[in-house]
Amino acid sequence: MTHPYTYIDPNASVAPNVKIDPFTVIHGDVQIGEGTWIGSNVTIMEGTRIGKNCRVFPGAVLGAVPQDLKFNGEKTYVEIGDNTTIREFVTINRGTTEKGKTKLGDNCLIMAYSHIAHDCLIGNNCIMSNNSQMAGHVIMGDYSWIAGVCAIHQFVHIGQHSFIAGGSLVSKDVPPYIKAIRNPLSYGGVNSVGLKRRGFSIDKINHILDIYRTIYNKGLNVTQALEFIEEEIPASDERDEIVTFIRDSTRGVIKRYVKGSFDDE
Repeated sequence: MTHPYTYIDPNASVAPNVKIDPFTVIHGDVQIGEGTWIGSNVTIMEGTRIGKNCRVFPGAVLGAVPQDLKFNGEKTYVEIGDNTTIREFVTINRGTTEKGKTKLGDNCLIMAYSHIAHDCLIGNNCIMSNNSQMAGHVIMGDYSWIAGVCAIHQFVHIGQHSFIAGGSLVSKDVPPYIKAIRNPLSYGGVNSVGLKRRGFSIDKINHILDIYRTIYNKGLNVTQALEFIEEEIPASDERDEIVTFIRDSTRGVIKRYVKGSFDDE
């Protein structure tokens, strides 16, 4: 299953049924799980852990040292879950001592020319579209989707089931279950299409809508909105998650769009 023009370091651990195409280099201290395919001209560097049934397309570089001037050669990792696809020329850097690893969950799709920097934690079933760039320490919740040519600032937190429109500059946290659109990046409503696809009921989606109407449409400040939600809106996992996300945000969450700001439309 390994082409003779492929180099695999003797200290790498590669499952027997992994297929590796020519001109790929596998460094030492790499682990690759069963059923995975590695395309040609891929470089997989020290500290990379790849799960089962993944696909890594030509030109990808996984596990390179972080682009962080504080990094001093510490032992850190890249961890990639099962059934994840890494497309052409994606780069994923190892962690630093901050978290020790950069991690992607199961069933993710990272499209061509995207970059994931050190210490990023990406959940399960996430999509990152072509040419999007993620700085260090970003957290991305399950089922979230970043469209193409987005730039994600370091330490940003992206909530689960959210969608970020293409070409966005993401410098604030994006709460769960919403669409983030326009320039500057703003609340664009609940991600109802995505939620329906994932089996959320109409009642559950309307419940989430009620929460975000309170946050963005009632003219309340953040503290007032969260207090109103906790007092007036029935408790649920989604309610508590949204309140906790916003309350714990260190960068602040995206705002409601105000007409006349510097949107190009």
